[in-house]
Amino acid sequence: MRSFVKVNHRTAFSMKKQIALFLLFISCGLSAQTPAGKIAERTKNMKYQPGYFNYWVDTLQGKIWLLVDRFDQEFLYVNSLPAGIGSNDLGLDRGQIGASRIVYFNKVGKKILLTQPNYGYRALNGAKNEERAVKESFAQSVLWSFNAEEEESGKALVDATAFFVRDAHGVADRIKNLKQGSYSFNEARSAIYAPNTRNFPLNSEFEATITFVGGDAGRFVNSVTPTPEAITVRMHHSFVQLPDADYKPRTYDIRSGYGGSLFFDYASPISDPIEKIYLNRHRLKKKDPGAVMSDPVQPIVYYLDNGTPEPIRSALLDGARWWNQAYEAAGYRNAFQVQILPDGADPMDIRYNMINWVHRSTRGWSYGASIDDPRTGEIIKGQVTLGSLRVRQDYLIFTGLLSPYETGKPAPETMKIAALQRLRQLAAHEVGHTLGLMHNFASSANDRASVMDYPHPVVSLNDKGEMDFSKVYTNGIGDWDKRAILFGYQDFPAGANEAVELNKILEENTARGMLYISDYDARAADGMHPSAHLWDNGKDAAQELKNMLAVRQKALERFSEKAVPVGTPMSKLEDLLVPVYHYHRYQLEAVCKLIGGMNYSYSVRGDKQPTPEILPADMQSKALDAALDCLDPEVLTIPERILQIIPPRPPEYYGVGELFPKRSGMNLDPLGAAEALTNYEFSFLFNAQRANRLVSFKARKNTIGFDDVTDRLIDRVFNAPIQSGLSGQVQMQTQQLIISWLTVLNGSNSANYEVKAICLDRLQSIKKMMESRLQASDANKAHYEYAVERINKPKDVQLPVAIEIPPGSPIGCEEADGPDF
Repeated sequence: MRSFVKVNHRTAFSMKKQIALFLLFISCGLSAQTPAGKIAERTKNMKYQPGYFNYWVDTLQGKIWLLVDRFDQEFLYVNSLPAGIGSNDLGLDRGQIGASRIVYFNKVGKKILLTQPNYGYRALNGAKNEERAVKESFAQSVLWSFNAEEEESGKALVDATAFFVRDAHGVADRIKNLKQGSYSFNEARSAIYAPNTRNFPLNSEFEATITFVGGDAGRFVNSVTPTPEAITVRMHHSFVQLPDADYKPRTYDIRSGYGGSLFFDYASPISDPIEKIYLNRHRLKKKDPGAVMSDPVQPIVYYLDNGTPEPIRSALLDGARWWNQAYEAAGYRNAFQVQILPDGADPMDIRYNMINWVHRSTRGWSYGASIDDPRTGEIIKGQVTLGSLRVRQDYLIFTGLLSPYETGKPAPETMKIAALQRLRQLAAHEVGHTLGLMHNFASSANDRASVMDYPHPVVSLNDKGEMDFSKVYTNGIGDWDKRAILFGYQDFPAGANEAVELNKILEENTARGMLYISDYDARAADGMHPSAHLWDNGKDAAQELKNMLAVRQKALERFSEKAVPVGTPMSKLEDLLVPVYHYHRYQLEAVCKLIGGMNYSYSVRGDKQPTPEILPADMQSKALDAALDCLDPEVLTIPERILQIIPPRPPEYYGVGELFPKRSGMNLDPLGAAEALTNYEFSFLFNAQRANRLVSFKARKNTIGFDDVTDRLIDRVFNAPIQSGLSGQVQMQTQQLIISWLTVLNGSNSANYEVKAICLDRLQSIKKMMESRLQASDANKAHYEYAVERINKPKDVQLPVAIEIPPGSPIGCEEADGPDF
């Protein structure tokens, strides 16, 4: 949401001054203004709550009676979830913000309609007839109908209970869509939640306890509810005064790193596009716009959940406060502040930008959301949600790497220090979203220039071959972050051409080598940008993969019972082995995306950013070699020494934890683990869009093609001698998987003709290879015969259901909507 100039909902006053204002607000005659006459008679035995919208609480009937005295005056309506379900997979967490809408009350006879106008379509030239034409061309939404129970002096009293006691957050539909049960809202078990139903001068807050009843509860619901037949949460409703008109929207630019509010302006000249986007940002002004360094008129203040324990509390405060470095670089003094939420303050109050500490039963994503003014893009409130299990997952990863529990010795502080440093970065990252910033996934290749990337821990081997955690995470805002804040929040002196000055900032970013690539480019399985990846490290992706494999090998060599404290079930070693075995997975993904890759930028006409360019053949070839190294049996095979110390799960531990996939019953399945990791890599190498691109890129620039990829893959996997023991079984499994992926891609409607031709040709080559080996030796006869049979009859042979790699993203954190913004 946005800040205010006349009265800033978050920062204009200290907590003591806010309380004093509210007391003054009441003492200056609000209670004396209690409506008289019929309304007074109807509400005489109820508790009066004066504020933005006056209302009464009928404690006997459990009702809210709302006084509607602002007809046809717009305000902001926001619903949220102050008490959630506690499952990351369900995505219904404490502190989650729902829809935010501009609405107004419209009276039609006895009916009072709560109407949402359509701000997606406008006419901004001020011509009333043009505004009317646009308004009448597009639908509005009537959100609710109230009945005027009493009326006098242009005011109406309505029973608003049913509006507040309902499934406003769409919980039942969410559970149903995720196939976690069939639940419906139960009015008998739902009621107004009086402790969080409060009133303030500029916002009215209402809350309800909402219960859903049903059955067929899924695993996610069963794991977090005391009785799965009934799910009870709380839903919050806010009526908020809209900001004043003293805010100047800033035009969005694709190069800026910000999100935006999109609408269509039908009053635009015919030569201009009707699509308009305003930058999402807080309101911030310098007291002296002409000064190089100035105090703000009103600072931006965030509040950390006072239920956050130490040492996490200090780490989150430190990390969130990093942003003051960026505002200082933009010429603001003390413009960004972070404080502990005072006791008695309501975190759902619109006046407080919040950093919430949320508990779930499983780890997941963190969120940085905001409540915005749809008219201008101004952020009114930032709402950060951080999951408490995040730090434990980081600690688990580092424990697996170090196996630190020496008998009789205290565990080293290395893991704790690294995990807390990750929390600092996490706090900065999610707060960054609530300042308006998008992800910048090119940061890791740009000397870790932004906290808006997803950072993989930087662990290396020192000269002694020991793990070095000294650079595990950054310790401050990056250079990109400072430049982004400069673009979004710089306050220009009178007479300056804002558009020209903002473009200068972006051109300077290019001249400084600043990179910005956001979500879809990095998240897509067919992604191709050389610098845009999640959880990767370094400028040279292939070299960094080798470094990670070395760290992984060191961790596996030292992995032992010392990975868990004395008295811990030995089966818990599997929990720690999972992130160690998959330690390189995201760097492997980054390497695979270089194959068939292209460098590009979010350029606009007239700037000096580079034009799209196919990656050089040597870069792609190096990436392919690094990816093929990950298919070696030595990488895929879990050492026998480790397999011998991990027993099946004991009672009370069945299915608890993120474990290896298994086709072997309760015991750890090393072939299943290898198959899942191999399938993960092949999901990139055999991606249809990547294969198509490899064909066209080779034709255009004579770089490596899909034929080269398949040839080198087949040579590496099929021409190596079959080893003995478990490693040999892993080799033959990988060969069968290649046949599977070639067969699937050959039958894919997404593959072009040349890709299909290459797949068919390579399958026939593998068939001849298998037939020749079958004739030459009886060793591995069944494997060769099965391979030939599958190639001959791809539609008749039933393939095993693919085993998927265990959850990994987010690395030591918590965030489930995909993007955390």
